[in-house]
This record gives sequence, C-alpha cells and structure tokens, in this order.
Amino acid sequence: MKVLFETPRLQVRTFAATDDAFVLELLNTPSWLQYIGDRQIRTLADAQRYIMNNLLRLYAEQGYGAWVVVLKETGKPTGICGLFKRKYLEQPDLGFAFLPAYEGLGYAYEAATATIEYSRQQLPFSRLFAITQQDNHRSVRLLERSGFTLQGTILPPGEVEELMLFDLELGS
Repeated sequence: MKVLFETPRLQVRTFAATDDAFVLELLNTPSWLQYIGDRQIRTLADAQRYIMNNLLRLYAEQGYGAWVVVLKETGKPTGICGLFKRKYLEQPDLGFAFLPAYEGLGYAYEAATATIEYSRQQLPFSRLFAITQQDNHRSVRLLERSGFTLQGTILPPGEVEELMLFDLELGS
C-alpha cells in the first residue's frame, strides 16, 4: 500500500489485500447498499477477490481508483474516496463512502477536497464528474460544498433510475 496524500486528520492510501475485513464491512453498510448497490460481498474471501479483481486492477490499468481513507490518529480505515472511470462519462467521477461511525464528522468533505486537489496537481484531468441518486441529500450537499455544479441528470446504460450529474473544472 502506498500513501498518496494526507490532510490534517486523514491519510489516503491505496488498497491492499489486507483491507478485506474493512471492505466486507463497508460494502455491507446500509448506505452503501442503498446508494451504491449490493456487490454480493459476503465473506472475507469475497472481499479479497473484490480488492484484487476490481480495486487493484484499476490502479494498474488507469493509474487511479478508489483509495482507503485512514484516520491518522488511529490508523483505522474509515471510508473510501477516489476516482472512478465510467464508460458513459468522458472524465472520471469522484466517489466516496464511509463507515456509519465516521459519517457526519467532516471526514468525507476533507477526503473529497483533498482528492480534488490531488487530481488537480497529479493527474491529467481538466475536470471531474460526480454522480449520485437524487435522494442522497448528504452527498449532494458535500459535492456542492466541494465546488461541483449540478449539470442535470443522466441515465446510465442498463439503469432504470436517473442520477444527478455534477461536474467540476480543475483548471490547467
């Protein structure tokens, strides 16, 4: 695992196979299941496969992906934040999710704004997108507070529900 950047309270690093218990817990939280979807991760072995086949593979293929957000004070993983390349979007989108015990404490905002800054300085993108369900009011507020602008809605291929589409110019 590699530390990519830090904030006053957080460290953001790449995933490792040893993050399996964290992945198992996060991907089965009520908010993950409601707003992101059921990935059918039910065992530590499922979580390890998910890490290897999805998360680590994206680093190799794209040079970015989802990253673990860790509390500096304790070293405990609290959530994820990172960039996701969707086939139906021309640039990556910012995504984040946190364990319930760490929601509402400003960690998501801190990680999101640091990820935006990291993208601006280290990655070759002129803009980022973000998508969320229309009833995910906490994510909408976080995106707007982070500088994203609502562009409208989008119906991703194979989906039945339109998602809110936000974008953020990163500048040159």
